[in-house]
Amino acid sequence: MTLYIWRHPRPLHVQGLCLGHTDAPAEQRKLKRLAGQIQRFARRHRLPKVIYTSPLQRAAGVGTLLAAQGWQWHSVTELKEINFGHWDGRPWNEIEKTEIDAWCNNFAGFAPTGGESLQQLFGRVSSWLSQLPDKPVLAVGHAGWMNAARLLAQGHHAPDSPSLWPASVAYRQQMVISVTPS
Repeated sequence: MTLYIWRHPRPLHVQGLCLGHTDAPAEQRKLKRLAGQIQRFARRHRLPKVIYTSPLQRAAGVGTLLAAQGWQWHSVTELKEINFGHWDGRPWNEIEKTEIDAWCNNFAGFAPTGGESLQQLFGRVSSWLSQLPDKPVLAVGHAGWMNAARLLAQGHHAPDSPSLWPASVAYRQQMVISVTPS
């Protein structure tokens, strides 16, 4: 199975915030631009007009636009970004240094209060990928989710050190992930 997944457009008013499940909007024109980019890609590669998105509005907005163009749209909870719990939506500089240190010291296993660990994110990503049909899939998601999917496809587990976490893809950038059925 090949997953063609795009990162959502840049969300509005989130500079300096810890952003996971926080439902931040994106500019409508940037959502339209990404929807057009996906339409052109699907047409050029003769792919079905089916799109999966995270339900968070910075990704779901693309699904809404494509659905209005006749696409089949699936809003999928498993595509949400990592849940940072009580950190989510807060400025990074207001999160206690001791909590950040605890995360860095147990990067894969630490979860902020009410949130999920990187290991839990990897489990969620792996579960969703294993349920996909054996055909190309188009999706819009989030940088952390995409990194987890890429690492899983390469045979890696959740990294135990922040230094092993890959750089985020750019907003509206496509990532191609090939998953071999297990």
